[in-house]
Amino acid sequence: MTKPLGIAQQLIASHLVDGSMVPGTEIALRIDQTLCQDATGTLVMQELEALGLDRVRTELSAQYVDHNIVQADERNAEDHLFLRSAAQRFGLWYSKPGNGVSHPIHMQRFGVPGRTLLGSDSHTCAGGALGMLAIGTGGLDVALAMAGEPFHLTMPQIWGIRLERELADWISAKDVILELLRRHGVKGARDRILEYHGPGLACLTAMDRHVIANMGAELGATASVFPADDAVRGFLRAEGREDDFRPIAAEPGAHYDLTDRIDLDTVESMVAMPTSPGNVVPVRQVAGTPIGQVVVGSSANPGLRDFAVCAAMVKGRQTSAEVSFDVNPSSREVLQDLLHMGAAFDLITAGARIHQAGCLGCIGMGQAPASGQHSLRTFPRNFPGRSGTLDDSVWLCSPETAAASALTGVITDPRAWARDEGVTLPLLNLPEHASVNQAMLEAPLPPEQAKAIELVRGPNISALPTLDALPDELRVAVLLKTGDDVSTDEISPAGTQALPYRSNLPRLADFTLTRIDPTYPDRARRAGPHLIVAGDNYGQGSSREHAAITPRLLGLRAVLAKSYARIHWQNLANFGVLPLEFTDPTDYERIDQGDRLLLTGLRSILTADGSEAKPTVHNTTKNEDYQVTHRLSPRQRTTVLAGGVIAALAASADS
Repeated sequence: MTKPLGIAQQLIASHLVDGSMVPGTEIALRIDQTLCQDATGTLVMQELEALGLDRVRTELSAQYVDHNIVQADERNAEDHLFLRSAAQRFGLWYSKPGNGVSHPIHMQRFGVPGRTLLGSDSHTCAGGALGMLAIGTGGLDVALAMAGEPFHLTMPQIWGIRLERELADWISAKDVILELLRRHGVKGARDRILEYHGPGLACLTAMDRHVIANMGAELGATASVFPADDAVRGFLRAEGREDDFRPIAAEPGAHYDLTDRIDLDTVESMVAMPTSPGNVVPVRQVAGTPIGQVVVGSSANPGLRDFAVCAAMVKGRQTSAEVSFDVNPSSREVLQDLLHMGAAFDLITAGARIHQAGCLGCIGMGQAPASGQHSLRTFPRNFPGRSGTLDDSVWLCSPETAAASALTGVITDPRAWARDEGVTLPLLNLPEHASVNQAMLEAPLPPEQAKAIELVRGPNISALPTLDALPDELRVAVLLKTGDDVSTDEISPAGTQALPYRSNLPRLADFTLTRIDPTYPDRARRAGPHLIVAGDNYGQGSSREHAAITPRLLGLRAVLAKSYARIHWQNLANFGVLPLEFTDPTDYERIDQGDRLLLTGLRSILTADGSEAKPTVHNTTKNEDYQVTHRLSPRQRTTVLAGGVIAALAASADS
């Protein structure tokens, strides 16, 4: 008798091309759709070139320009020209600068229940709101999927999150995901898929679910999934795509590897304090903290409702004189609807600064707060320095908390604000049909026209590096020792200084790990081959493979950590960096920066026949040995030995 399956298990089973659905083992999935954004897309397009691809082989692939849209010099504009030409050449949809953030646009225009979606952005998981299996990963994995190859990953555990009852007034979806982060922290869902079910779903729209699914990335989740039900049908109907709807639900009696429950009526206004999305407390505990900036928008609160509730709260009022109240529409469609509703007028009249549709301050592209000022944002992340201000103090909250705080000038629980002002929850008159506008969304060219397109490659776009094979022996210095939860923002920074060099890898390498140690790039170039020792959850956050490539260009050959975030671990292997883990985490304390380590017999250890080998790292400085391990599959071992995926594919073709 077949066991009843949950939604995630159904989606995996219907796309499984290799492996078994046993948690902890490697599986391979067929990918239906892909998305890229511009900060990662230039490398993806170069990887398509290296793979010799003529045209994408997915059902649909899209290239969005939403990150690097502040054109302070020629570099971002050159990248946009390159990406548009590459989209035309390889058969992708192209979303122009100013059209908006990739995740809500993809949901509006292309999301289909039951499909798999792979994206070179960690918040691709937002697509799970429509009943998709949507996963963020490194760009090279996405390039391979566009070339028709399956996506390999570790089979996750399925974590069933049962939602009961309804949200109280002034509480919204952002508070729900912040509550989960309060309970479980930034690594609580590592190697897990979150599957939401239960009667509480009835009070969540498709865009509410987008908020929750999006920030599953902050929990470390592989994906988040919701059923495709009447809420999803209604969303697709409003977007003029009801024909794309198909119902998906967990089978009765479906089993989950882990379970949790949220009584929605007990959730209160929550806020993530600096400098981690997992540093969550109730708003009432920090109420009264003065703020200098409030920013509404991002993929973490992209729905029309999220902006409309802010507009309704500030209507007829003035925001605090001490506060810069910034509004970043998530898409041109949302901006048009705000204009039609009159909500944009209410925001502007109340003192809001309306910006172009895109990521903007969420990725540190503008809107950097003043030093010493608290910034309250409806964003998904608040890692140190991500805003563009080195000593920033960024807090994460719901739109309701953001609007109430913008009015008072201090962090304010919207329930307390409503009580003090005698205000009841506004009834939002949202349009039945969205303002669908595809003027800035270019369809793929027909194959015969696409073949004639030449890539427009500006001087800021460097060639992909040639990476050498892993030697059998490494005698290396510990060039850097880091703590727990180091993010990819700290490894390869975002912001207006570094992001324009995302296509120029040698220049981007100058920024590598400088938020932890400004001397690292220079010391790495002098040292040559070296190793980094890291704590728990190394490489959390963004999917940017630059955080693996630029250290590799500077000589990084191995990382020895207590544990890794999923995407960064895979990116390291994809570019030939050996990701080792302590067998005994207390050995981390015995190694100091500057120690010299010896690793021998690596090739025999990493061959398939040597899968049971127990690697030993010898500290020649202290004459100590440490037992280490790795979680690489046989496929990944071959990749690391060859120096990375592209080198491994070239070697396979030659043989």
